[in-house]
Amino acid sequence: MTFEEFVALRLGALLRYATVVTWDPHLAEDVTQEVLVRAQQRWGRIGGLDSPEAYVKRMVVNEFLSWRRRRAARPVSRESLEAAAGSVPDHGTSWGERDAMWRLIATLPARQRAAVALRFYEDMSYDEIADALGCRAVTARSHVSRALLALREQLPAAPILTGEK
Repeated sequence: MTFEEFVALRLGALLRYATVVTWDPHLAEDVTQEVLVRAQQRWGRIGGLDSPEAYVKRMVVNEFLSWRRRRAARPVSRESLEAAAGSVPDHGTSWGERDAMWRLIATLPARQRAAVALRFYEDMSYDEIADALGCRAVTARSHVSRALLALREQLPAAPILTGEK
C-alpha cells in the first residue's frame, strides 16, 4: 500500500483516534499532521511493517506526549472540551453524566488520559498500552488504575450528578 492510499483509507480513523488521545480536536489535527509528515518521509520502512496503522498510532501517542512536554502544561479549556464533545441538548441524565465524565477525564494528567483512551477506546491490553506509551506493562496498569481512582473520587462531587449548580 502506498502512503497516499494509507492516508485516503485511514485519515478519518487516525483523526478520531488522536482526538480521543488528546481530548482536543484542534490539537489532534496538529498532532496527526505532524505524524503524517514524518510517516511519509519514512513510508518505505513503515509501509513494509505487518501493521503500519499500529505503528502510526504509536507515533500519534508519542507526538501527543512530546507535544505536551514542549508546551507548558496547561489545563484543557472548556471550549476544547465542548468542541470535542459537541453541542448536546439536554436529553436526560445520561447525557449530563456523559458530559460530566468528559470534564473529569480532561482533568487527568496527559499520560493517564492517553492510557484511559487506549484501554477503553482502543480496547488495548496493558502490554499494548505499555508499548504505545513506551513504558512497562505495570506502569501502564498504574496509569489506568490511578486515572480510574481519581475519576471515582471526583465522580460523586460532580455537580451534574448531585443536582448542584
